[in-house]
Amino acid sequence: MAMTPSTSSDPQFSVESAGGNIDAPELRYSVMALFFIFGGITSLNDVIIPKLKELFTLSYTQAMMVQFCFFTAYAVIGIPAAMLVRKVGYMRGAAAGLVIMIAGCLAFVPASQTASYGLFLAAYFTLAAGVVIVQVVTNPLISLLGKPETTSSRLTFAQAFNSLGTTIFPIAGSALILGGLAKVTAHDFSGEALDAYRRAESGAIVYGYLGTAVALAVVAGAVWLFRNRLPVEKDETGGGFAGFDLLRRPRFGYGALCIFLYVGAEVSIGSLIVSYLVQGHIMALPEQAAGKLIGLYWGGAMVGRFIGSAVLRVLNPALVLSFNACGAIALIVLSVTTSGHLSGYALLAVGLMNSIMFPTIFSLACEKLGARTADGSGIINVAICGGAIVPLAVGALADASGGNLGFALMLPAACYATIAGFGLFAHRRGGVPT
Repeated sequence: MAMTPSTSSDPQFSVESAGGNIDAPELRYSVMALFFIFGGITSLNDVIIPKLKELFTLSYTQAMMVQFCFFTAYAVIGIPAAMLVRKVGYMRGAAAGLVIMIAGCLAFVPASQTASYGLFLAAYFTLAAGVVIVQVVTNPLISLLGKPETTSSRLTFAQAFNSLGTTIFPIAGSALILGGLAKVTAHDFSGEALDAYRRAESGAIVYGYLGTAVALAVVAGAVWLFRNRLPVEKDETGGGFAGFDLLRRPRFGYGALCIFLYVGAEVSIGSLIVSYLVQGHIMALPEQAAGKLIGLYWGGAMVGRFIGSAVLRVLNPALVLSFNACGAIALIVLSVTTSGHLSGYALLAVGLMNSIMFPTIFSLACEKLGARTADGSGIINVAICGGAIVPLAVGALADASGGNLGFALMLPAACYATIAGFGLFAHRRGGVPT
């Protein structure tokens, strides 16, 4: 998934510094690495899902439990993570998140050795819990580490690293994980032979996450070394959170719903890409080749982000949001009503439409909240759990229709229709000024 703002942008995290922001390039590089890694980890799920679906002979609904467990962490951990960072500070909070991410990566070892799908899901939740904590930290760190007048440039650069991770990880993961799929399948085994097959075939997943754990350990070490580089961080809130009353405001409530639906739609499509492209009437690709094309989906979002940053300077953001949402709907309809390469690439092109959606929905929803913007950011962080709920519903639709993925994709299309409506609603109310 593209980088998402979280409670990390919360002004409740204030920093006292006599000299203003801090120029620490070496620490800035560590934070950029965090953006790259947690972006890549999120998109790697799209490669893992078809692998686990085959190994454990899962239905689409059961396979989507990977995304359910991963994104449920945003609802469960988001606000407690913000409270943790207020208590221990940015750098120690980041280190704690990285340690939890490492624990999640290591948890794949017993999951593979016991051939237990439940343990795989537990590992994903643990990994995601660490990702959420790190996301709560990264935005303010980027803001602090440099001159105030270049903050926007640094944040844009950091988002590019996040998108780079979401593009590269699926390509590398496909070669490592899907490339190891045997010519036999789990259906050919039973009993102890089946468990042995699952242990052997899930080894590629374990190696991938062990490598990630090593990279995380290096970054965690760097972050820990810099734990005292920042000035004193203060908690000005008393540690509580009370912002859910904002959902009664029509514009914010509608916007929070759209964040829920957007993340759900984006994750659902990414999760189905391999299964969709391997179909005989679409592109009939081997799973490894289909997995590599996931990079086009997330890469489109990266390219679209740079294009969108220029477009949003001259056009009304609310109308651009509606245009992109309608474009996503058109591409889904084109994909499910055609076949062959046109169908496959139409679905992949939805990533380009996704590019500006999250930040634009976020800014439109939170505009004019003033001092309550922090609370709004926290609620939107929780709304990211749409990545848990919507894919599960999409999987259920696919199973109910006998594996008809085109039919299941109508749910993401409906999500985009709601987002298009929000853009028009915000435009009538006066969108964010260009």
